[in-house]
Amino acid sequence: MAHPRDEAASAATWDRHAARYGRQERWETAAIDAALRIAAPQPHERLVDLATGTGLVLRRLAAAPEEARPRQAIGVDRSAGMAATVGGLPPRWSVLEADARRVPLPDGCADVVTCAYLLHLLDAEARAAVLAEARRLLSPRASSRLVVVTVWSPRPAVRAALGLLARARPAACAALSPLDPSADLAHAGFAPTRRAVLPRRGYPSLVLGARTRTRTC
Repeated sequence: MAHPRDEAASAATWDRHAARYGRQERWETAAIDAALRIAAPQPHERLVDLATGTGLVLRRLAAAPEEARPRQAIGVDRSAGMAATVGGLPPRWSVLEADARRVPLPDGCADVVTCAYLLHLLDAEARAAVLAEARRLLSPRASSRLVVVTVWSPRPAVRAALGLLARARPAACAALSPLDPSADLAHAGFAPTRRAVLPRRGYPSLVLGARTRTRTC
C-alpha cells in the first residue's frame, strides 16, 4: 500500500516508514501471488510495477524460474526510501523514483502493468490519472494487460467495518479503505478479464485483470 489518500503526506513520510514497512508484507503476499498468476508475464515481455513500494511484486516475481518471469521489469515509486529496500534484482530489472501519475517512461513500453494496493488510497481524480498513465505505458498489442490489487471484501459488513476503521483512525488505518475499482477501470478504457477475491488470507483483497478496449492515436 504505497501511497496515502492524503496528498499532504509526502514521499518523505514513506521514506521514514520504509525500514519497518516490510513487517506487514505477509498480509499482502497471497493477493500479490494471485495478481502475478493473472498477469502471467512471459520471458519476452516487459513489466512495469506502479507504486512498487518495497518491491514485493518484483521480489515475488524474481523468485520464479527464469523461464517464468519477464526479461525486463521496472518498479516505480515516488519514495526513494521505499525503493532502496527492494534489494538485488535480476539483470535488466530496475527501480525508478517517480510518481505513478507521471512516469518518465515512453508510451507503449510495457506488455504488463501491475498496480498493487494503491488505487483504494486515492481519490477519483488521482485514480483516473494513475489508470491513464497505465494505459499510456501499455503496448498497443492486444495481449497487453493491467492487473490491480485493492483492499475489498465481498461482504458488505466487512467493507463497512473497514471503512469505519479507516475514517476513525486515518493516520494508522487509511490503507484499509475498501474499493472495487471496476468502474474506474471501465472509465479509463479497460475491459475486465479476470477477477479474484481473497477474503481469508491476509488483507481482504480484490485482484482485477484488464485489457484496453480501444486505442487512440
